[in-house]
Amino acid sequence: MTDKLTKQLAKLSTKERAIVKTMLLQLKTGDILGLQISRLKGHEDIFRLRKGRLRIIYRQVDDSIHILAIERRSEKTYRDF
Repeated sequence: MTDKLTKQLAKLSTKERAIVKTMLLQLKTGDILGLQISRLKGHEDIFRLRKGRLRIIYRQVDDSIHILAIERRSEKTYRDF
């Protein structure tokens, strides 16, 4: 995990980290039923996974998933993508 993701996770509460962990496990195992996943506009391989105010931005290349950001929703959340 990169330093950026580590810092983003540190900003979240314990409860939010538990939610993120559950979402990532579901994504990893392919159990995406019930997850709110959308493709970001203008990108073919970048997706947004949403639960309440939490957002996980990830890139899917073939069968691998690369986490780009884990954040609470704000005006800046999607700016870099």
